[in-house]
Amino acid sequence: MILLSSIGLSNIYAQDSVSDNRSKLKFGLKIGGNYSNVYDSDGNSFDSDPKFGVVLGGFASIPLGKTLGLQPEILFSQKGFKATGILLGSTYDLTRTTNYLDIPLLVSLKPIPNLSILIGPEYSYLLKVKNEFKNGSTSILQEQEFDNDNIRKNTLGFIIGADINIDQLVISGRLGWDLVNNNGDGTSTTPRYKNAWYQFTLGYLFM
Repeated sequence: MILLSSIGLSNIYAQDSVSDNRSKLKFGLKIGGNYSNVYDSDGNSFDSDPKFGVVLGGFASIPLGKTLGLQPEILFSQKGFKATGILLGSTYDLTRTTNYLDIPLLVSLKPIPNLSILIGPEYSYLLKVKNEFKNGSTSILQEQEFDNDNIRKNTLGFIIGADINIDQLVISGRLGWDLVNNNGDGTSTTPRYKNAWYQFTLGYLFM
C-alpha cells in the first residue's frame, strides 16, 4: 500500500512538473476580435456606439523567474466606432474603422501554471482610416471634413488582462484604452476622442 501511494504521488508530481512551463521561453500566434468604442469626446455633439474589428499577430513569453515575466506582442488591430452627431450645421451618421499596428509590452504575473495576469503600456501606430457615411442627408462637405481630419499617428495606451493556458492553447482577454486623444495637431473640427476596447483572442504556443 505504501509502495502504491509513493508511486501515485510520484506520478502526480511528474505531471505537475511537465505542465508547469512558467520558466520557459515561449512564442505564439493569436487571432480574435476587438469590441471597441471611443470616449472623452470634446467640442461637438457626438454620440458613439461600439463596433467589432479583427486582431491578429504574434507574441513572446519571456520568463524573469517562475512567477514573473515579460510578454511583448505585435498585433494588427482594428478599432473604431459608430457615431451620430452634428457637424457644419447638420447631422451625420458615421462608421469609422481604424487599422493599427499595436505593440504591447506587458508585465506577466504567473501565480499558478495555467494563469497569467498581464499589465503594461501599448504603443499604437495608425495604418489606415476608413469612414463610412450611411445617412443620405450627410453633405459632401461633412465627408470631406472627416476624410481630411488630422488624426494622431502615434498613440500610447494601457492594457490589463489575463491569459489562460491549456497545454499549447492560450485563451486571452484584454481591456485597453488610449492615454492621449486622436487629435493630431489641434486644428481638427471633427470630434476628439480616445479609443477604448475589449479584446478576446485564441492563441497557440510553439514550445
